[in-house]
Amino acid sequence: MKEEVVSFQSAGLRLHGVVSVPEGLRPAERRAAFLVLHGFGSNSDSPTCIAPAKVLSDFGYVTLRFDMRGCGRSEGEFGRVICLEQVEDTGNALEFLAKHPNVDPDRIAAIGSSFGGAVGVYSGGTNPRIAAVVSNGGWGHGERKFRGQHPTPEAWAKFAKMLEDGRAYRARTGKSLMVPRYDIVPIPDHVRANLEKQGVGMLAPGSVEMFPAETAQSMFDFRAEDVVGKIAPRPLLLIHAAKDSVTPTEQSIEMFKRAGQPAELHLFSGLDHFLFAEKSTRVWNMLRHWLDTYFPAAK
Repeated sequence: MKEEVVSFQSAGLRLHGVVSVPEGLRPAERRAAFLVLHGFGSNSDSPTCIAPAKVLSDFGYVTLRFDMRGCGRSEGEFGRVICLEQVEDTGNALEFLAKHPNVDPDRIAAIGSSFGGAVGVYSGGTNPRIAAVVSNGGWGHGERKFRGQHPTPEAWAKFAKMLEDGRAYRARTGKSLMVPRYDIVPIPDHVRANLEKQGVGMLAPGSVEMFPAETAQSMFDFRAEDVVGKIAPRPLLLIHAAKDSVTPTEQSIEMFKRAGQPAELHLFSGLDHFLFAEKSTRVWNMLRHWLDTYFPAAK
């Protein structure tokens, strides 16, 4: 595949991205395309962005993986990750990619992992120009997700106090209370160890380690499941680890219940949250079959 470093504007900010074009395309040949959305505080150099971008390019799609505002090499306050602002960035990424000479502007889809999966679903439910959505390990109801990630009374009390302290600090000082990433979204040690064994870093270089408390509040308030039903009749694919140690599996199950058709839900045993980084042929074979059925690269 041929890669080109690009930039585009979103809310007056310059966002960094990489467009990948499959080998062998004629200059004016147009293909379906994907926006590849990164996870929580990550960036476009994450394995969960690079791996699907390469696979999709091999399947014949043009891709744009990019850094959301405040992440990676994009402009914006570093670490200030706000869900609805990422939805806006996704819409502006689509407008940019639609102008590419090898892209069919009416056939641009979104694929994302974890936070990116949630943003992809919400974007698809609110932006009719997104032609299809693939969510891997995404979530649909912020409060219920967080209750699953902080399951004990003690853990939930600590998390709720963090949100309260953030609001109070902001009201008192006009500034943001900064909090560690794992106080927002815990990642079990065995998940990190499993990726390291495979030679895959869990976090991309330059990932955000400290976030303003407003980030956690925006995630708490974010409910992609409220709009998932509006994606239909455009196709939706929900992928999740059957026993996800990071984002509760019920999040994708509940979104599937609310989705219109055509929609599919695939749960994978033996894999965990970062399954796009685990080099699983089961996942890629399923994805290829789904794409051939619902969203082929060429008409």
